[in-house]
Amino acid sequence: MSGRRSPWGGSDKGGEGPSDESGKDGEDNDGDGASDGDADRSGDKRGPRNPWLPSGSTPPRRSASIEDIFRTRDPRRPGGGSGGPGGGGGGFPRLPQRPDGKSWLPLGIGAAVAALLALSSVHMIGPKEQAVVTLFGKYARTIDSGVNFTLPWPVEQVDVEDVRTFTVDSIPEGETEKLMLTSDKNLVDLSYLVRWNIKNLVNYKFRLTDPKETVREVAEAAMRASIAQISLNDALSGAGRAQVEQDVRERMQRILDYYKAGVAVQGVEIKKADPPSKVVTAFQQVTVAQQEAERDRSEARAWAQQLLARAQGDAEAFDKVYQQYKLAPEVTKRRMYYETMERVLRDNDTVVAEAKGVTPYLPLSEVKRRAADTAPDATAKGGQ
Repeated sequence: MSGRRSPWGGSDKGGEGPSDESGKDGEDNDGDGASDGDADRSGDKRGPRNPWLPSGSTPPRRSASIEDIFRTRDPRRPGGGSGGPGGGGGGFPRLPQRPDGKSWLPLGIGAAVAALLALSSVHMIGPKEQAVVTLFGKYARTIDSGVNFTLPWPVEQVDVEDVRTFTVDSIPEGETEKLMLTSDKNLVDLSYLVRWNIKNLVNYKFRLTDPKETVREVAEAAMRASIAQISLNDALSGAGRAQVEQDVRERMQRILDYYKAGVAVQGVEIKKADPPSKVVTAFQQVTVAQQEAERDRSEARAWAQQLLARAQGDAEAFDKVYQQYKLAPEVTKRRMYYETMERVLRDNDTVVAEAKGVTPYLPLSEVKRRAADTAPDATAKGGQ
């Protein structure tokens, strides 16, 4: 291989290794490739020491380091953009500067903080509302409706509640079955409404962990205690329902006042009182039988009233006749006889009379028929 050039920058002469001069050339090629360019311009036919290095005056390419990737780039500097050396794209935009060269960012942050503090210091409370003010989480005072001022958040915090609007709780919620035990050891399915509002906001906010749930539990306990004092028939028929509702309201108020819950119970209303769903068919049959029995009793009472009224009328008529009998006994006897015979013989078609000069048989039916036939003819003639 004598006389042939080594592709690595040295000549292969007699198996000798690269000369010192080649080594120097190699160092120059590893640096910036300038010696190769000079060698080419001076007529040196030796190639580059590294065949993967570009020839000529172009500097070698260098991979980006981690510092270059995360370095904050200034678009005003050459090569500061993400497009490489001399590129102008990419990077984060810079905020406009004040005339003195300083940034507007501190002033913007200060204005935002000042606006937040101002908004958290002014509070508009509605006409039906009250608010509790806490200083670092501890109760400080209560404020009423209108415009109120407090220390900014987080020094003072304001919790607003509606204290005049009634809250209506339906127990149970939805179509859930709520069974309660009556005094005669029967079960009844009840659903009812509870109306309440806040009467002491401080106690309402700080005495109980969950005041709304407490009101529901107290209502259920009071209702069970009241239903346990009446029978199943009274619960289903609604007899004494108003008294039960009043008892439940008073019982609830006593318990909530003992708890210092700050709640005023305005009323309790029973919506439904039905038998359990598993035995509702049997209860319906019993109800129908009870209604029929009540109807029969009503008819019997009406008939008894009619008989009593008739007997009382007959007694009054007899008293009047007796008064007349005491004044004229013979006349009264004869009159009573005639009236009795008239009442007996009014609907009788055959009459047998034993008297001189009187036909023993009177065809009264024939007489009535002739009288009935004669009456229309007389009416027609009268009309003409």
